Amino acid sequence: MEEVFRSVEWVTLFFFIGLFMLVGGLKEVGLIDEMAKSIIYYTEGDLPKTTLYILWGSGFLSGFLDNIPFVAAMIPVILEFQTYGMTNIEPLWWALALGACLGGNATVIGSSANVIVAGLAVKARQSFSFMEFLKVGTPVALVSFFISTFYLYFRYLIFY
Repeated sequence: MEEVFRSVEWVTLFFFIGLFMLVGGLKEVGLIDEMAKSIIYYTEGDLPKTTLYILWGSGFLSGFLDNIPFVAAMIPVILEFQTYGMTNIEPLWWALALGACLGGNATVIGSSANVIVAGLAVKARQSFSFMEFLKVGTPVALVSFFISTFYLYFRYLIFY
């Protein structure tokens, strides 16, 4: 049992515990509902605007917040859009999935996999800095966002 406890990535584990606690707190204080209202107000309830806002916004935020708890926080926001009259939310789900997933590639803290790899790299004495990762990850994320924008536009929004 002691051997198992020594091999656990405790720093990574507590990092995720803290993030999930933060998301739970945001839900409890009503920030999720306010986020939905703000997005609807900013995009005027227009599906194409809202879809691209979710794609790029979630992509940017997911680069600095781990994408798993970020998506967990955004699921109720997307569902809340239905109470504001949006009936076709399928493009919003795809925008969230693409933005959060691909945005996590921008920074070392943006993805669970990146955090785990960084921890393993330190153990293997092959560490890299936040800025080194950012120089490679940000261009990859931006190209991914542009490709996703075209995909969402031609798949869901062109005839809306």
